[in-house]
Amino acid sequence: MAAATVNEHLPTPLDATSEPPPLFDGTTRLYICLSCPFAQRTWITRNYKGLYDKIKVVPINLQSRPAWYKERVYPENKVPSLEHNGKVIGESLDLIKYIDSNFEGPSLLPNDHAKKQFAEDLIAYTDTFNKTVYTSFKGDTVKEAGPAFDHLENALSKFEDGPFFLGHEFSLADVAYIPFVERFQIVFSVLWNYDITAGRPKLAKWIEVVNKIDAYKPTKTDPKELVEHYKARFLAQ
Repeated sequence: MAAATVNEHLPTPLDATSEPPPLFDGTTRLYICLSCPFAQRTWITRNYKGLYDKIKVVPINLQSRPAWYKERVYPENKVPSLEHNGKVIGESLDLIKYIDSNFEGPSLLPNDHAKKQFAEDLIAYTDTFNKTVYTSFKGDTVKEAGPAFDHLENALSKFEDGPFFLGHEFSLADVAYIPFVERFQIVFSVLWNYDITAGRPKLAKWIEVVNKIDAYKPTKTDPKELVEHYKARFLAQ
């Protein structure tokens, strides 16, 4: 079971005019952008494990990045990153595994070997999934993106005790996909008048159930913002 969710008030995102927090003072900080799907993965993981007091979320404004973030925190100058035990690590898929294995709270990977391996395979496929869908925006979008959504539908059929990828257990596999599926569902509906769950009942059920998870709900981005972002990024002539 997920840890209890608290009604968290997040600070205003830090920008180019902001002073840095007191770095490397023993506080564990998770640097995110509130609208970044990669960062959202780590935010969901942190919430699900109930680490509100253990991991402090520090939002960064990516359009007006503080110079100190690259110079003193994370030379890659991306989010997410995690400041923990005197070091800073990044890359969202690595970070969700790191948070899961290095902090208390409900485990997001099962002990069952077959399920664990399936989770690893699914997590490894996320880059291919995202690339297929994003590339489709330049062509016959609905047709070209279809196989990626079919892959998820098939994966959700693997274990009969659903509704998640590993059956009845919410896991890192679900965490890895939901930020992107959230965006694709909205964007396909608005821009291409296409329902990504049409003919994919398992995917529809998965989205419905994940949307009820308290750890996920506060991490969602405003749909209007998402649509405007995708229009500007992918459809601008």
